[in-house]
Amino acid sequence: MKNIPLLRSNSILMLFISALITLLSVNQLVAQEYKIKTIVIDAGHGGKDGTTRGAYSTEKEVALRTALRLGKLIEESMKDVKVIYTRNDDTFVPLYERIAIANNAKADLFISIHCNDMPVYPTKYISGYTKNKKGKKVPIYKTRYAKSTSTRGVETFVSGSGRLDEQDEYIKRENASIFLEDNYKENYDGFGKDDAESAIILSLMKNTFRTQSLKLAKLVQDEYVKVGRVNRGVQEKSLAVLARASMPAILTEIGFLSNPAEEDYMNSEDGQIEITQCILKAIQSYKQSVEI
Repeated sequence: MKNIPLLRSNSILMLFISALITLLSVNQLVAQEYKIKTIVIDAGHGGKDGTTRGAYSTEKEVALRTALRLGKLIEESMKDVKVIYTRNDDTFVPLYERIAIANNAKADLFISIHCNDMPVYPTKYISGYTKNKKGKKVPIYKTRYAKSTSTRGVETFVSGSGRLDEQDEYIKRENASIFLEDNYKENYDGFGKDDAESAIILSLMKNTFRTQSLKLAKLVQDEYVKVGRVNRGVQEKSLAVLARASMPAILTEIGFLSNPAEEDYMNSEDGQIEITQCILKAIQSYKQSVEI
């Protein structure tokens, strides 16, 4: 009798392994037919959401110019891919609407373009001297507010684990129509609304998006490095614009507006060409790797 729990555990384990092998086999077949068909490009900020600025340009302007150029490049170089913009002018688009555009279009990739900036820090300095009652020389302190103008480089973000749970409701909504069918358990091999197995499936879906997002982000950073940009790495952050994505999604910071040299670079024709070519090459490499 003491062996029964062990035998039962072994049976469950074997069942799980068999199911996993089946799932991997099905996923492999799906992957063989998978194609990147639609890419959503998001120009960060816009309209009233546009306070970040350098000496002479704003983030929303540079991001839009870069997004439109990238979209045109994709359309010219990847004829089988459709490009959708979250905005193509100086319009304010709420964050939830940006990712909703991609979700509703069933996009295969979501790429958000932004410019980086440094925060303003207070610095105390001596503006002069005075004398106290004893005639001793005392410095007069004032505060200067400024930001670093030397920080430079590129970094690309994916949605951090702190926001992974926000994808649950979107995936559930996408699957909701399944449960309107009379024989959904037979049609979808027992997929349930609230059972533990379905929760595992949801988790696997989210982890897949995370893995693929990280892969695309690294490819983008690699291309930046090839042309000599300072690599600030791939990072996971709790970014609302990426949190509800039902596809691989990244946010790339193409340079620092607070750095005069990088502001000039991002606004120049050569800089725009180089930045968008880097992102395009990363997309092409990613597309080639997933379209087996």
